[in-house]
Amino acid sequence: MAMTTIQQTPVITDFPSITRDRLDILQVNLGYLCNLSCRHCHVNAGPKRTEIMDPDTLNTVISFLKESGVRTLDLTGGAPEMHPQFRFLVMAASALGVTVIDRCNLVILEEPGQEDLAAFLADHDVEITASLPCYLEDNVNAQRGKGVFNHSINALQKLNKLGYGQAHNNRTLNLVFNPQGPTLPPEQSALESAYKKHLKEHFNIIFNQLFVVTNMPINRFRNGLEHQGQLTPYLDLLKAHYRHDNLNSLMCKNTLSVDWQGFLYDCDFNQMLKLPLGAAHQSPCHITDINLEALTQQPITVDEHCFGCTAGQGSSCGGALK
Repeated sequence: MAMTTIQQTPVITDFPSITRDRLDILQVNLGYLCNLSCRHCHVNAGPKRTEIMDPDTLNTVISFLKESGVRTLDLTGGAPEMHPQFRFLVMAASALGVTVIDRCNLVILEEPGQEDLAAFLADHDVEITASLPCYLEDNVNAQRGKGVFNHSINALQKLNKLGYGQAHNNRTLNLVFNPQGPTLPPEQSALESAYKKHLKEHFNIIFNQLFVVTNMPINRFRNGLEHQGQLTPYLDLLKAHYRHDNLNSLMCKNTLSVDWQGFLYDCDFNQMLKLPLGAAHQSPCHITDINLEALTQQPITVDEHCFGCTAGQGSSCGGALK
């Protein structure tokens, strides 16, 4: 088994204590390798990262799905599609009747060697949650890199031709918005209407839902805030907009995060910070050792970044909580 390190400093925060509900979603990070290096990326993913899940751990994920009855597999990265066994995992999960979500950066569908990727996703009714942090070209390219917007538009048009984004089939296409800087995202439904209007009128693109996601003050985004002298004001902003009624809808309550080595965390953000699963744990917990019964009602590890998920309308991998 690969080794990992955990954060040894005790968590000191006034964020409220919360506990887990029943596990519904297994979110698996297949590695930090990515074809992009986005400014807001909390994973610090990029083309030079070498961390990817090994075959034994990937097979353990499949075994866990068989035994646990979890019905949703949420694949993330990096670019999860760059993992050499990505398609094998999708097919194995689909054969079990598990809904597969692919957190796709869209540009990967335009990369050499991935020409048939969109068709593969469609053939297996993979739900696509795609990052498009704005519907304006200059803003997207500034956040994600030169040329990314045009590649993203081409990819979305390709997905539409395969039936993605239609209201009455199983090929779901959701888009994800991230703010450009240290601000809370705008109200989700109004922004979704603006996205749908602009993309339809200018590019004849349709999609199902828009998810607005708050930028978490960790890794690459945090480094940018520190460089600009904006870290403390941003942390204060998140804390000032805390809403207690968001607590029961937090994604960490029904989602388990698995890193590329198979170690477990309460959420993907805790994974990046190496905060171990469960507030009582002092050592890493591996997917081979998981006890589902003990997981329910287990305390969740919290820290200052958790205010990002509870600020304003709330934020999760499925967008706003309110």
